[in-house]
Formats: sequence, C-alpha cells, structure tokens
Amino acid sequence: MTIKEIQNELIEDFSFFEDWMSKYEYIIQLGKELPLINEAYKTDDLLIKGCQSRVWLHADYQDGKVVFTADSDAIITKGLVSLMIKVLSNQQPKDIVNSELYFIDEIGLKEHLSPTRANGLVSMVKQMKLYAMALSAKV
Repeated sequence: MTIKEIQNELIEDFSFFEDWMSKYEYIIQLGKELPLINEAYKTDDLLIKGCQSRVWLHADYQDGKVVFTADSDAIITKGLVSLMIKVLSNQQPKDIVNSELYFIDEIGLKEHLSPTRANGLVSMVKQMKLYAMALSAKV
C-alpha cells in the first residue's frame, strides 16, 4: 500500500469513532500492538529530540524499503509513534521524504494534542524523514 492509501484508510478508521475519548482509546490500542523495538536500540542516541516523553526510534533498510521500530514510556505517545510507523514503515525512502502527512489534520489529531505532544509528533515525523534521507543516500 502507498502512504496515501494508508492515510486514507486511517482517516476512514477514525471516522467510525463518535468522540475523542474513543479515538484516544484506539490510539492507545495501536500503541499496544506496536511490535517491540529491540532493547539494544533503546539508547540515548536513538531518542527523538523534542518529545516530552522518551521515544526511541530505529530505522532499518530492507529490500529497498525503510522499516521503523519504536517504543515509548508514555502510552499515548506510543500510540502516536505507532500511527506514524503504520503510515511510513515499509516504504521507499524517497516516498517517505516526499510524503505529505495530511491524515494528522484530517482526523483532528493536531487540535486534540497538548502543545508538547504536538511538538513531539512534529519531531517524530522530522526524525523519520531524516532517517529515510540518510538511508536513501546509502543506496
């Protein structure tokens, strides 16, 4: 699936929820389903700068695609990083770098996050795009 198709699917998924409590529960559920990052990658150099909570993000290059794994010590943040991985993992570096992540606004996420969480989300996206850029340079 393309980044655009995944975003459209997420927008549709979120449209089923009546209120933000239900949407938060869904985000938390996604966080619980996040494949665990290898403990070896839970190092300070893999922490995302700008996140209030601790978020570790690792990128790997497999078969021409970037594969992200992550973890966080905060349940909502873990859900947010899980959303980003759902959209950007297993995609080609150039597609990640050029992606326009409109689903964040479409599902109303930005306006329902505290300013520090919203900043953290921006930092997450920035870091994922930087990893994709670095990995595409290696190819």
